[in-house]
Order: sequence, then structure tokens, then C-alpha cells
Amino acid sequence: MKRWIQINNLPIRYKLISHFLLISIIPIICLGFLINSTVERVLEEQVNNNTSQLISKVNESLEFHINNMQSITYFIAANKDIQLFLNQNSEEESMVNEYDITDFLRNFTTISPEVAGLLVVNNEGNYMSNELYAPSGKNLTEEYWYQEAVDNKGIFKIIGKPEGRSITSLVNYRNDEVVSVVRAVVDPYTQEVLGVILIDLKVRVIAETVKDIRLGKTGYLMVIDDQNQTIYQPNEPLIDTIPDQWIDERTTGTFSKLVNDQKLQFIFHKSSFANWTTIGVFPAKETIFEIREIRYYLVIFVFIIMLFGIPVSYILSNSISKPISELMRFMRKAEEGNLAVRYHEKRHDEIGLLGRSFNKMLAQIDQLMRLTKRHERQKREAEFRSLQANINPHFLYNTLDSIQWMARKQKADDIAEVVESLAKLFRIGLSKGRDMIPLSEEIEHLESYLMIQKMRYREKLNYQIQVDESNRSLYVLKFILQPLVENAIYHGIKERRGLGHIIVTAHEKEQKLSIIIQDDGVGMSETQLEEIRQALSEAITRTENQEENRDKKGYGMLNVQARILLTFGEEYGIYMDSKKEIGTRVEIILPILNDLVLNGGKPNA
Repeated sequence: MKRWIQINNLPIRYKLISHFLLISIIPIICLGFLINSTVERVLEEQVNNNTSQLISKVNESLEFHINNMQSITYFIAANKDIQLFLNQNSEEESMVNEYDITDFLRNFTTISPEVAGLLVVNNEGNYMSNELYAPSGKNLTEEYWYQEAVDNKGIFKIIGKPEGRSITSLVNYRNDEVVSVVRAVVDPYTQEVLGVILIDLKVRVIAETVKDIRLGKTGYLMVIDDQNQTIYQPNEPLIDTIPDQWIDERTTGTFSKLVNDQKLQFIFHKSSFANWTTIGVFPAKETIFEIREIRYYLVIFVFIIMLFGIPVSYILSNSISKPISELMRFMRKAEEGNLAVRYHEKRHDEIGLLGRSFNKMLAQIDQLMRLTKRHERQKREAEFRSLQANINPHFLYNTLDSIQWMARKQKADDIAEVVESLAKLFRIGLSKGRDMIPLSEEIEHLESYLMIQKMRYREKLNYQIQVDESNRSLYVLKFILQPLVENAIYHGIKERRGLGHIIVTAHEKEQKLSIIIQDDGVGMSETQLEEIRQALSEAITRTENQEENRDKKGYGMLNVQARILLTFGEEYGIYMDSKKEIGTRVEIILPILNDLVLNGGKPNA
């Protein structure tokens, strides 16, 4: 708090300089940070999305080649010569034309250049191939790839690189140059495995699909199988192998790792058909190269803003603070008593307007000082007239009190009661100048009024006042009940035939004070009721011109409504219901006020 006071005591020039710097430099810096973080996030998302799309396209191409291999296995198994070869018994005389089968298999390497070799083995261990051969006496049904095909029960399966098998290629492909796929041929009726078809797929086909795709400057794509063996990767990879725990069981995702003191970004997507995973690998620093360039330009921009902003802020603040300082100097002279000083600079902005107002103020002060004595004399005269106005009512109800005792002395009790009630009206009306009085006094005032009216309408008026003792100590506005009861008498009870009743009750309702005045007079029609309600809603406006509206019907009620609204607010006031030939009900809603919520006789709402 003390530091804030010290800041407020700084000259306005320094405050303006600080203000101009704050509204110019700090937003630029914040904007720079926002742009930097947004661009970094957007670029990273774009790189990841583009890489994911490339990987998806590569997977589609790989799945196409694998699906082609699967189609070839079905096509081979459907050949009549192949079926005859697979179904022949070793004890039967061979009826298979080996030349036709070999020529049939050789056609696939011509039509599909991605095929490196084909091999068909029956369940006796005999085989037919175009470019693959096994050592003599070797039973191929004992090979691991044959057993895996049998276990897969006719479902196409990718074996991977041909490690440890007893088959040699005439073209002499190395193990890392081909990928083997197998499928068992199953008799559809007996579910007996008749043999296995093996196809070697050239890795070169996979490499041609992947190698031309570059991620940044040094990034690349690599392909691994479900055993985490590398199907393809470039000659100088950034990482040799991908640990199993990095990918887990996820089918797609991104992650970053620190490899050889270099942070690498990985994006992978697993093919659901081939069960291979294509992984994009690229250095993380390559993705933020553009971000660094943007940061460089942002720093230069902020520096230029600061370079021009500081002197511009000084010039602007000085142009504002200098005339204010001059005006302050004139004010100090006027404070010392020199009222003849004047501000003469010709300006048309706010400071010039302030200077002219200062000159006008000095002239008015000079004029007011000459009028002070006359005002003081007028004030004393007003106080004297106010004293006289208070003396007259006191004199009046004191005189009425004397008349009352004289009437009782003469045993004229009815006259004494009327005079006593009239005296109470005047006494409570004064209320020592208070606007708020206890409800008990307001009820006493109302009872005095009703006593006088009872004397006048003996066989016409009857009344009841029901107010709990707990509510009598609450404070209300003075003179709010008598005008409403007067309306009930003159416009309700007086117009009906026979004895009329007025009931006044008061109780607490929803943490508010509710005072109800109900009569069984002639009531009002719907049109008259709506007119009264409309007048109550416009009470403040309609009571502004008192001389014009004083003699109009319902003016007393409107006056009460206006006083309540002005004192407590629109949630309080008078609410009226009436029915023709039944009567009228008037409810006054007031706040609950006691000694604890009053301050100097005025409510603390």
C-alpha cells in the first residue's frame, strides 16, 4: 500500500512516460510470445500431419504389394497342375508335368517384377519352383516357415527376412534383399494341409516406395515387422534399431527421444494388413528452424518499437505535462490569495478548457466573497422564520390540550375525546422533525384520526387495528396510513349503505413489513382499478407539480407511494386490489427497520 502511494506521488510526466511505454512495448512483447507459441504449435502440427499422411500413403503402397502376393498364392493354388502336384501320393506314379508347372511359376516373375522367387511344397516334402531350390534329401516340411504356414491354417502370413532356411536362390539374393510370405493350401473338405506356397518379395520394391521420401533435410522413413526386425532403412540411419518399448502396442503415435546427444522426433503408423510399422525419423531441430527465423524477426521488431517508442513517449508526455505544470503554478498563486492571476495561453484542448474554467472560477470566487455577508444575513432570517413555524404548531396543540381539560371539567367527554385526538394528530405530526417514526406512533396517529371520524360517522364506520407488539417497535415513514384510511372512508365506506368496516393489520412477510388496509366499501371497477395502478406506477412523476395535482382524487395515496419509492426503492410501495360492491384491499410493503439499521433517523437499506 505504501509503495502504491509513492507511485501516485510521482509527477504526471513520469506517469505518462510509463503509461506510453506500457501500452506500446508490453503488448508487443506479449504479442511476440503469443505468435511464437502459436507458430511453433501450428508448425509442429503441420509437420506431424504431413508426415502421418506420407506414412499412410506408404502403408497403402506396401499393403498393395503384400495384397498382390496374397492374390498370387490364391492364383497358384487354383492351377490344375499345382492341385495335381499337391494331391499326388508318393507311392503313385508321377502324373505331374514339371516343365509346365515351372514355366507357370516363372511367368509370375515376369508379370510381377517385385517377385524374387516362388516355391510350392506338398505335404510329402516335394517341391516345385522357378528360381528356388533346396539341397537334395532335405525335407522342406520340417522347415520353420512351412510349420508356421501350417499353423496359420490357410491364412496368408508374412515371415520376414529368410533367416536360417535351407533354400537357395538361383539369382543369389541375400537375406536382407528379400521378404518371405507363405500360405498353406488346405483341402476345403477334409481341412487337410496339402502343401505350402512360399513367395520371396524383393525389398527393392519397398525401398523404391520409401527411399525418395525425405523428412526435412536428413529425416527418412523406415519399415519394421512385428518382430521388430528392420525391413528397410537407409544406409546411414540416425538410429539403428527401434526398441520395442518405444512403440508398445500402439498402432499410431508420436514421441521424441535423445539419441547420441541428438533429439530425434518419431512418427509411426502400423499397417493393419501387413502388420508392418512405418516410422518417420527426423531431427527435432529441423522442425524449429522456421521458428527460430520468426523469433529473430520478432526480436528485431520489438527492438525497433522500443527504439522509437521511448523518445516518442517522452515527447508526448512532455507536451501534456508541461501546460499542466504551468496551470498548477497559477493555482498555487491563487491558493496564496492572489485572485487576480489569470491563465493566458491560447489552447483549444482539454487543458485550454481547464485554464478558461480556472479563470472563470477565480472570477466567481471573487464575486461570491462579496455576496457572503448578504447570504449570512439571509440565513439568519430563514432560521428565525423556521423557529416561528415550529412555535405555531406547538402553541396550537398546547391550546387544544387546554380545551380538552376544560371539556372534561364540564363533563363533555365526547368533546374532550375529539379534542384529545386532534391534539395527538398535531403532536405526532411534529415528531420533533423526524421523517421516520415507530409503527406504534403511526398507529396512534391513525387511531386519533379514526376516533375523530368515528364521532362524525357514528352509525356508518367501525374499525379494527391488529398489530403484533413485536412489530410496533419497527420504524416506518411518517403519515403513510392516514391518507390511505381517509381514501377508504370517503371513497368506500361513505358510499355504501349500512355500517362499514375498516381493518388494519401489520405482519412480517418474506423479510419485509406488510401493512394491509382492507374495507368492505363499494369497491372499484376493473377500469378504475387499472387507472389507480397506472397512477401508482407513475407516482413520482405525477406528484412533482404539487400545486397542480393537490386537489385531484387520490393525491394523498400517490404522495405516500412517491415517498416510499424515493426513500426505499422500487421493490417497495403500495399494491391495490378491489372488486365492485365487495371492497378494496391496499397493501403497503416496507423494509424491516429497527434501531440497528437506522443512522441519524434515516434507513440504511
